[in-house]
Amino acid sequence: MSWRRGGAGDGGVSRRWTVLLCVGSFCLGLLFTNRMWTLPEASEIARPNANVEEGNVPVAAECGSKKVQEKQDYRDILQVQDSHHDVQTLDKTITSLETELSAARSLQESLLSGSPVAEEFKVSESIGRRKYLMVIGINTAFSSRKRRDSIRYTWMPQGEKRKKLEEEKGIIIRFVIGHSAISGGIVDRAIEAEDRKHGDFMRIDHVEGYLALSGKTKTYFATAVSLWDADFYVKVDDDVHVNIATLGQILSKQALKPRVYIGCMKSGPVLSEKGVRYYEPEHWKFGESGNKYFRHATGQLYAISKDLATYISINKHILHKYINEDVSLGSWFIGLDVEHIDDRRLCCGTPPDCEWKAQAGNICAASFDWRCSGICNSEGRIWEVHNKCAEGEKALWNATF
Repeated sequence: MSWRRGGAGDGGVSRRWTVLLCVGSFCLGLLFTNRMWTLPEASEIARPNANVEEGNVPVAAECGSKKVQEKQDYRDILQVQDSHHDVQTLDKTITSLETELSAARSLQESLLSGSPVAEEFKVSESIGRRKYLMVIGINTAFSSRKRRDSIRYTWMPQGEKRKKLEEEKGIIIRFVIGHSAISGGIVDRAIEAEDRKHGDFMRIDHVEGYLALSGKTKTYFATAVSLWDADFYVKVDDDVHVNIATLGQILSKQALKPRVYIGCMKSGPVLSEKGVRYYEPEHWKFGESGNKYFRHATGQLYAISKDLATYISINKHILHKYINEDVSLGSWFIGLDVEHIDDRRLCCGTPPDCEWKAQAGNICAASFDWRCSGICNSEGRIWEVHNKCAEGEKALWNATF
């Protein structure tokens, strides 16, 4: 079979019409293809509600809604974390305001009573209170000159190094002492002369006496919080060896917590027999004979956060004093929302105990003999403890808190 070319008068289709039909078919094909492959608008995908009403829920919309929900959950988590941080910041701000109020009250009471106001307090009020990490108050007595000297020549920096410690590390160290029953007597003048030489005393409005340690502790915290704005206030006895950098590292880890009470927690027996050491005159308050005290930090060294020191300062006139100062401090926090932290590095024994721990890399913050409630014969033996258990001077100056 063969095709026959037709002319103008034939019944076949001419070449011109064939070309036009091909072009037209091609254009119609393009138009049809474009309409079929046009992607839906984003607004059409993100209309799950409308599709639900029509009974058709696109799979893409389901995936999109899940992703949106996951993002929303993540945002909620971030908001909770931010809220927790805001609460902590607000709590610290309130504490700071309470501290300033306590300082103002202490100043007012000093002025009204005619008591002398420390020069450091006047300076801090005039130029603004600087923030410190901790204030270490070393409890001492008039008769403890040799103990103080042994501390000065072992773990407590002197002169320019002590000033550098305050400026660079934010650590204040002072011997804490009151006055004699007859103010201005020979023992008071001896302390004044010693202070002129070393400049490392903190004088408080307190009559010295062993049976008045609870009152001295209360006055120390109230005075310290009015003089220095610190995260922590530490009390330590003058027959205890201290590694300052290790102590600073222990405390700095708790700096964000508002109400912290740190020490070696114990719960000793309540002694009701007169004449024995640590006799408790108010033993009947603790129940039956043979009962134990509530949990509290041992008195050789303990630390409290700023708001607890502020609480003591504000309520110092109504806080009850037991015969033992460590029991008194623990009792002041009963009923408060306080976190008790038991850290055994604050109550290591003297060599070989602290020496072995230092060799193992677990350096002690404080060392003493339990049987003596301090280092036995500390004037001479603190040198031995320092030589074998000290963290080293470089540890202090290289430490970051």
